[in-house]
Amino acid sequence: MDKFGKSQPVKRVEDVRFLTGEGRYVDDISPDQALHAYFFRSSVAHGVIASLDVSGAREAEGVHAVLTIDDLEAAGMDISMVSTVLKNRDGSDGAKPLRPMLAKGKVRFVGEPVAVVIADTLVQARDAAELIDLEIDDLPAHMDMSRGGEALHDEAPENLAYDWGLGDEDATRKAFDTAAKTVSLEVGDNRIIVNSLEPRGCYAEWQDGKLHVSNNGQGVWNHKDNLKRVFGLDDDHVRVTNPDTGGGFGMKGMTYPEYFSVAQAARAVGRPVRWMSDRTEAMLSDNGGRDLTSLAELAFDENNRITAYRVSTKCNLGAYNSQFGQPIQATLFSRVLMGVYDVQTTWLQVEGYYTNTVQVDAYRGAGRPEAIYVLERVMDRAARELGIDPWDLRRINFIKPEQFPYMSATGENYDVGEFDRLLTRAAHEADRAGFEARKAADAKNGLLRGQGLCYYIESILGDPSEGAKVEFNEDGTVFIYVGTQSNGQGHETVYAQFLSDQTGIPAELIHVIQGDSDLIKQGGGTGGSRSVTTQSTATLATVAKMTEAFTAFLADEMGVPASEISFDDERFRADGSNMTPTMLEVADLAREKAVTICWCIMNARRCQGAAIPTGRMCPRW
Repeated sequence: MDKFGKSQPVKRVEDVRFLTGEGRYVDDISPDQALHAYFFRSSVAHGVIASLDVSGAREAEGVHAVLTIDDLEAAGMDISMVSTVLKNRDGSDGAKPLRPMLAKGKVRFVGEPVAVVIADTLVQARDAAELIDLEIDDLPAHMDMSRGGEALHDEAPENLAYDWGLGDEDATRKAFDTAAKTVSLEVGDNRIIVNSLEPRGCYAEWQDGKLHVSNNGQGVWNHKDNLKRVFGLDDDHVRVTNPDTGGGFGMKGMTYPEYFSVAQAARAVGRPVRWMSDRTEAMLSDNGGRDLTSLAELAFDENNRITAYRVSTKCNLGAYNSQFGQPIQATLFSRVLMGVYDVQTTWLQVEGYYTNTVQVDAYRGAGRPEAIYVLERVMDRAARELGIDPWDLRRINFIKPEQFPYMSATGENYDVGEFDRLLTRAAHEADRAGFEARKAADAKNGLLRGQGLCYYIESILGDPSEGAKVEFNEDGTVFIYVGTQSNGQGHETVYAQFLSDQTGIPAELIHVIQGDSDLIKQGGGTGGSRSVTTQSTATLATVAKMTEAFTAFLADEMGVPASEISFDDERFRADGSNMTPTMLEVADLAREKAVTICWCIMNARRCQGAAIPTGRMCPRW
């Protein structure tokens, strides 16, 4: 029996196939006769490539090709990895040195790919890589987040990638000069190795001049755009797919050198090529997360109200700019700089440094958790130094309900918020009043009990627009095409259930289609904590358009004006008509009468054309 009412807990539909070994991960679905790729990587952190001889590897058993950067350039590829660059405080651009897909002239971190071996088996490819002769003239490794040391790039002679600032530095300085009390704290946020359950991998194949790359990413369009750029292909000649993906966490949201090298290898040998990272390789080559140090300072008046906030951050970019590496600890950090507190005088200054380590980029919240961590740590330090309860200090400085909508000092619009009410509820649920008694009881048993408090607010990122398309099939099933990409979050269950709640279509008849650039022409993928929020909004817009189209069709069938027909999330109804059809029944009726009913929502804009009851789809999607 179905549970009564909406918003009831349900079992995740995708878990059955995952738990029974039926998941379709990229290493499970590589084409027949695909060759194997193995990447030969630098074991030196910094040095000049004196010589590189791959002739022995090319002659090894089972080897079809060995590619170096010279081969990629000879093939006419754009060998540069894309990156986002900030503006410095003086208005100039941040550093943008070339990041080649395979090492060119120098190596700059342990794990940097130097060559790729293509062979019949992975063992043969790995064995052949042992025959590569690489001579490197070592250079001093630069590991400090500070100016100076051996330069990694000519474009950044002091290893400073950017010097960025946001806010009013002079006003903030004056507020500190006149403050009744100031508090400061240096907060280190160590580097993270992501370690997704499924390491990165891909396969590539060419057919009639069209490139297909399948990888376990967080969306297909970023990869498609870059493959088009690198190979000089038009939109119709690149397809990217994401099968089941075993964890992303931001790390799989950007492009990596391996995908382009594998694609070129497939073109060069005329056969599909597959690559799957192992765990050691992942630790050497996957983008890291965090890795910054921040000095946070608060200025207070005599009533313990914050009058100004100042943060000075130094962050590690690794050896090169990753795709989104520069903005993470700058513009993204700034989105929630002041958290839930009413402070309009702020200054954030960030310096990004190149070091001889693997790149750093987005990881689980990408800049916003780091900002809140720094802020809440210094709030706790302030409470201790001011001699005030940390809960009360937060209450004093909350943005008040009557201040909404509220524009933060960094330009974020907060529409609503009852921060004190939530904190009071948290205190009740945690039985804060009984904490001291529990602490004393533990102390008698030689145990220590503490209490931590962090008030988090999120700012979702990525493309704020999203698309949704719904297709009614002749067998009674329904497809919903989405632009986001599940990495294990349960999107197949969430999106089907949400569409079911809005339309009355049984959730078990709804199938979620994702991760194919040929089926879904645009979307934002998964990243920036955006997926459910933006995708559900797009689905609501699509349902509204579906309802409008079905209502217009039903006016003749029900014999009443369209304006008198209503939909109650399950059935269409109208006074004076005995018909109360469901959406599935209306779709069947339209199909029987060969009536075309079209709609779609693309990029949050409505398009007059989409799902056609015969099961064919609008070509404009």
